[in-house]
Amino acid sequence: MKVALINTSDSGGGAAEACMRLLKALQLQAVDVTMLVQHKKRSEDAVYSIEQNIFGKLRSKINFLWERLTFMFFYERDKSVRFAFSTANAGTDISRSKVIKEADIIHLHWTNSGFLSIHDLKKLMALNKPIVWTLHDMWAFTGGCHYAGPCNHFKNQCGNCYFLHAPEDDDLSHDGWLRKKDMLSIAKNLSIVTCSHWLGEVAMKSTLLKGFIIQAIPNPIDTQLFSPKDKAAARAKWKINPSAKIILFGAANINDRRKGISFLVEALQFLKNEPTPDIPIEIVIFGKNKHFNTSALPYPVHQLNTISSPADLAEIYSMADVFVSPSIEDNLPNMIMEAMSCGTPVVAFDTGGIPDLIDHQVNGYLAEFKSAVDLAAGINDVLNLGHGDKYSSAARYKVKRMFNNEKVAGQYISLYQSILTSAGA
Repeated sequence: MKVALINTSDSGGGAAEACMRLLKALQLQAVDVTMLVQHKKRSEDAVYSIEQNIFGKLRSKINFLWERLTFMFFYERDKSVRFAFSTANAGTDISRSKVIKEADIIHLHWTNSGFLSIHDLKKLMALNKPIVWTLHDMWAFTGGCHYAGPCNHFKNQCGNCYFLHAPEDDDLSHDGWLRKKDMLSIAKNLSIVTCSHWLGEVAMKSTLLKGFIIQAIPNPIDTQLFSPKDKAAARAKWKINPSAKIILFGAANINDRRKGISFLVEALQFLKNEPTPDIPIEIVIFGKNKHFNTSALPYPVHQLNTISSPADLAEIYSMADVFVSPSIEDNLPNMIMEAMSCGTPVVAFDTGGIPDLIDHQVNGYLAEFKSAVDLAAGINDVLNLGHGDKYSSAARYKVKRMFNNEKVAGQYISLYQSILTSAGA
């Protein structure tokens, strides 16, 4: 059984990290697995890139710019939605690549940003090979948005899209919905996987995926790599106050509207005004930051910028007393799973796939959606009400039990074997 994982990149963003972790988890179970990407940033031998020369890199750049610039200049409502909608009108045909030809199963992940167009995806489906498509957001069954927010047009057909500056019945989103409908009409051997139960339930309500089998399989994590580290040693290394209560916040891009940093600012203002024990509180932030002014936070802030090393991340999670994730749209966030695996309690909004990870006041705190007051209550619950140690051990236990490499790889292997058996019949 040869499996080909397909993702835009092998690094950068949650889907890339999840796909790489699945690659390694499957390798540990002796599965013959490779990964085909547009951008290769790591030295993993099993990962192959379509950018094998300067012409391939130039083609990828042109595809990305064509998709982004046409949307930006002609369609977007404003710059806040610039990367929230993908037309997939430009890409590269990989259907004749060696990796695809040799694969028994094609396993799609996140393929946007100019990697695969809808037409390219249709060519893969026309090969009549078994395809597994793991959804990391809603894009596969919408007219182009990655998260629909309050819109439910995908339940019928897309159009009048609020991401566009001129929404109408037959707008860009309706065109994208029709192209996906045409693509999926030839998908005779397609299995849909969602990383969270929430996304699976939403996908089942979409007209585009009606009739397909949909099941939830989480992302895996290396629980030995992401494990509790010595807190005092980590704080000394990263020059963090050894006696302070540390609140941690991180995101690939902390200015991403979905990550909800404005709710964190508001919640910390509420926390600051509450009577608390006479112990200093400090904030640690990591991730790309171009615009957010950390002086808006009412406590001393340590900014670590982008952290790419998993070993460094494990230390940073371990030195914190609580990780706060105020995301307003998310599937199964890697950072929440990583923090929990390191035994760091998490406070987050009760939304998306986050309840798959956090059990309220058992291993963390699920705050009322978009309530900065309850988010502050959750932070206070962990830091000042004596629940941190209980949540810490329960968080670590859940991740080790539910999301370890062997368990998740086993679920995918069972799916692969079932698909191949059905195809052979």
